[in-house]
Order: sequence, then structure tokens, then C-alpha cells
Amino acid sequence: QVQLVESGGGLVQAGGSLRLSCAASGSIFNGNIMGWYRQAPGKQRELVGTVFSGGSPSYADSVKGRFTISRDDAKNTVYLQMNSLKPEDTARYYCYYRRVAVYWGQGTQVTVSS
Repeated sequence: QVQLVESGGGLVQAGGSLRLSCAASGSIFNGNIMGWYRQAPGKQRELVGTVFSGGSPSYADSVKGRFTISRDDAKNTVYLQMNSLKPEDTARYYCYYRRVAVYWGQGTQVTVSS
């Protein structure tokens, strides 16, 4: 089992920045992929970006150039730095872990006001 705990969400004005963190605990093994998805009200959950352990991140087109994913494998933590936020970035953001099974965090709300 893997437990994921997100933090760092909140309310920010358009153009602002937020940094999300996700700490993983439990049965963590090398060769995993971690990342972020988001879900806005009335919409399907969508990929934000992911990164393999020891690899380079990949991003959805909608966030490229604005969001940065990084990870600290020593701390089993993945981060999402969000800059130049837009109202359409408003969503609940979920941390994601996969090696064999998929695990999700409980989510953290990000609200961007115009």
C-alpha cells in the first residue's frame, strides 16, 4: 500500500503562483511514476504532468511553460510549481503514484480568481 498526502492548495488571483506538495509513504519502490491530475467541477479528471523516478517530467499542453513538476526521491515527495495561474486552472488537484498498482491522494483544491 502507498499513502499520498497533498498540501499547498488555496485561493490565488489570476497571474499568481502556488506550489503543491505530495508526500508518499508506505511500500515505495524504485521505478515508479508520480505526478498530478486535476478535476474541475463537471469535468473528467485530466492529466497535468508526470515524472518517472530519475526521469524528466512530461506535461499536458495546457500547462506547458507555466507548471513545473519536480521530485525528491530521498523524501518520496513530488512537487507542482504553478505559475501564471489562470481561472481555468481552478480544480481539485490529485497526486498520483504508479508502479504496479495506481494510488491517488485525497486531493487539494486550487481556486484561481479573475
